[in-house]
Amino acid sequence: MKTSNPVLARLGQAAERERAAGYAQPGPYGQPGYPQQQFPRQPYPGGYGQPVAPPTVTPMTLDDVVVKTVLMLAILGASAAAAWVLVPDSLVGVAWIGAAVVGLVLGLIISFSRMANPALVVAYSIIEGVFVGMVSKAFESLYDGIVLQAVVATFGVFFLMAMIYKARIIRATPKFARIMVAVMAGLFGVMLVNLVLALFGVNTHLRDGSPLAIGFSLVCIVVASLSFVLNFADIEEGVRMGLPQRYSWTAAFGIVVGLVWLYIEILRLLSYFQGDD
Repeated sequence: MKTSNPVLARLGQAAERERAAGYAQPGPYGQPGYPQQQFPRQPYPGGYGQPVAPPTVTPMTLDDVVVKTVLMLAILGASAAAAWVLVPDSLVGVAWIGAAVVGLVLGLIISFSRMANPALVVAYSIIEGVFVGMVSKAFESLYDGIVLQAVVATFGVFFLMAMIYKARIIRATPKFARIMVAVMAGLFGVMLVNLVLALFGVNTHLRDGSPLAIGFSLVCIVVASLSFVLNFADIEEGVRMGLPQRYSWTAAFGIVVGLVWLYIEILRLLSYFQGDD
């Protein structure tokens, strides 16, 4: 059971350890959740012993990931709507930056954690909702209707990539995964450098609506869209490896991160074509 995703590989090792300890996988009697070793015998007060099965761990399914993803998006959407309504215009910038920083920290913790933590994932959804709400409010104040257009385009791209993946038009081969990881790391590095330079008043023209900016946003949109192929492959592999059900939160987290990135890039690209209208 090999995967090109190092995080998923660590989760697979954790699942193997749990199965070795006598948890989720089918046992010698063909019953789900029975351990592979002989059941321990727990003596009763009368001195008689009966087989006692250890606690079971339910394996993750595709439905689990879908439910967790929808729940995360619902929390994110509610948080975004609340921030839009409750945060005054004078504090939009502060809330935007603060939520972005906290969301980044939480995202890194979740990404590199060896254990799925539903509380952290839910907290990430709330904080990221504030970030998305503030960004959306700022853009909507400048370009009427742009948020709805970006939302429709984002989910349209997501479902298109789901159909492409299901049809196996694009496959998440090890080579594809390595290229994607390298490209995403490079893009995030460029965006970080651009942000630092912008703080010092240096304009790299990557985010100012110029032809270079449009090209950069298009590249980001393509890469964000292709990242879903890795997410779908990881989910399939996780289900096949028998990861415990709680890891469906980690899988849902990966999808939501991609959706937020795609939404922000589409929102930015649409703003370039609004001009002075």
